[in-house]
Amino acid sequence: MTESIWHGFKRINFEFMGRNAILVVPKENSCRKWLLKTEYFEAFPELEIEMVKRGWHLAYVSNITRWCMDEDLNVKKAFAEYLSNEYGLEQACVPVGMSCGGMIAVKFAAKYPEYVSCLYLDAPVMNLLSCPCGLGRAGNDMYEEFKEATHMTVADLLNYREHPVDKIPLLLAHRIPVILVYGEDDVVVPYEENGIFLEYYYKKNRGVLEVIGKKGCGHHPHGLEDNTPIVEFILKYA
Repeated sequence: MTESIWHGFKRINFEFMGRNAILVVPKENSCRKWLLKTEYFEAFPELEIEMVKRGWHLAYVSNITRWCMDEDLNVKKAFAEYLSNEYGLEQACVPVGMSCGGMIAVKFAAKYPEYVSCLYLDAPVMNLLSCPCGLGRAGNDMYEEFKEATHMTVADLLNYREHPVDKIPLLLAHRIPVILVYGEDDVVVPYEENGIFLEYYYKKNRGVLEVIGKKGCGHHPHGLEDNTPIVEFILKYA
């Protein structure tokens, strides 16, 4: 276990179940609530910095692959229990899921809803035939990486019933609030092939959902110029 500094805050670096793990500790007004960055820990951290300033903890445990293996979901459950037992944090967290991290966040919440209070999804991968396979507007630059990591082909995915989009009814059944952010010009994870299905289902069935589209924005950057709407949603529902 070592310590370092992350954007002015204490960062504890350690190993958990053979994975690299991180816990960022607030300086003051500390509370038991916490964010779980599901992938890309260093990417677009502005929202997480703001929440740590407000007394929240921020945690991360690495994945075998960004394409969401069941083993990674199970490790995250054990990680949540560890942080609760060892650091006194609440069992339920707020997963922050960007891109492939959004897929991980959705599948984690569907499998272990008692460990999730609400979700922040940003340009989430919801339909694997779109990204990484590129059967719609998206490209397929990531397909070979996906196939090597999961041993699944396009043919396999045609009959696959474990896409993140297939988990949307479980999110709603467990009344998990979602804030969903996307770029209207995203061609890496096109919204109309991915996140929009969550929007349709939640609105049709009166789930708690806030959707924010960014005009003229592609897949990056994640987050908002002013993250206040995301902060307020998390504070309201977590």
